[in-house]
Amino acid sequence: MTEQINRARAFHSLHVKGNPIVLYNVWDPGSAKTIEKAGAKAIATGSWPVAAAFGFADGEKIPLDLALENIKRIVAAVDLPVTTDIEGGYGIAPEIVARTVTLALQAGAIGFNFEDQIVGGSGLHDIAVQVTRIEAAAAAVKASGIPAFLNARTDIFLKAKPETHDKALLEQAIERAHAYEKAGAHGFFAPGLGDEGLIEALCKAIALPVNIIALAHVPPRQRLAELGVARISHGPVPYRQMTEWLETKARQAISG
Repeated sequence: MTEQINRARAFHSLHVKGNPIVLYNVWDPGSAKTIEKAGAKAIATGSWPVAAAFGFADGEKIPLDLALENIKRIVAAVDLPVTTDIEGGYGIAPEIVARTVTLALQAGAIGFNFEDQIVGGSGLHDIAVQVTRIEAAAAAVKASGIPAFLNARTDIFLKAKPETHDKALLEQAIERAHAYEKAGAHGFFAPGLGDEGLIEALCKAIALPVNIIALAHVPPRQRLAELGVARISHGPVPYRQMTEWLETKARQAISG
């Protein structure tokens, strides 16, 4: 456990506004070892690529036991902190969320993403509901003895087209960030947000380190650093690019 604790503390220290940690998301032990070799400071799974790699759709379709076994194998394969994506915690009830967090930490993870969208439904959980779920996750972290990093994700921006992102959505995100911080979150994840002005305003408005996904419409790494971002992840992009390359090569070999 001492090693896991040290890795968790190290992972926390990597979140610095203006000097973001870059997480090039992985899906299995092989991809994790490759990213480690590339010079990564930490390893992060993404729910979409992990599910796809095992033949499932995203949205908690991959059995939790299988996802947990995958985390264990990734942790055993690398010498870096490993944070994982537990989506919505595999259940709405706080006690289910707490159990999922406990299992993820027992599998060796030192952090996790936890989202506020209603998995399998539509829209987001009300702030009050999500706060109780984050509180349960934070309590599970405390009980474990592992100072794991709870990255609270909001899907506000993913559920709206980039061209509709505005001050009103930003204010909603800020309200959630403040509530999530009080509930025990250590970071705030705003996937889908790409507007420079809104990103900078978010980073200035909240104390939590902000996590942005490097999508096509998002500013490059250096600019995100200038805007105050503390964590840059890549979500499903690496897996999609890898499979596109693989399919192209396969077609060439098969038709060649």
